[in-house]
Amino acid sequence: MNLVEEYILKQPQHFQDIMMYVIKVVEKELKQSELLFKWGIPYFYYKKKPFLYLAPNKNGFVDLGFARGYQLQKNLEVLIGEKRNTVKSLRYSSLEEINHEILLSVIQEAITLYK
Repeated sequence: MNLVEEYILKQPQHFQDIMMYVIKVVEKELKQSELLFKWGIPYFYYKKKPFLYLAPNKNGFVDLGFARGYQLQKNLEVLIGEKRNTVKSLRYSSLEEINHEILLSVIQEAITLYK
């Protein structure tokens, strides 16, 4: 078992469900991605650059932080910046909250920032 798997299994079940779902979606969309354990959390790298992190938060949600989030132009109504310089994120408290189409749209737009 690697560090990412160990980390995920230590989380509450609802966080595990969210993180595993997002991992499957990202791995399907980003064939060239690499899921690493960086800065104490699971972090996807794409083309050897930070792409997306998965950070459970004590306030009851998983923060999906897009490294180049402030360059995103679509889905601004659901992306959260909160005084961060580069990252914008999607936040989910349950698996049922995830809008698959929006998640895909944000991932697909973020991919274009790496070309």
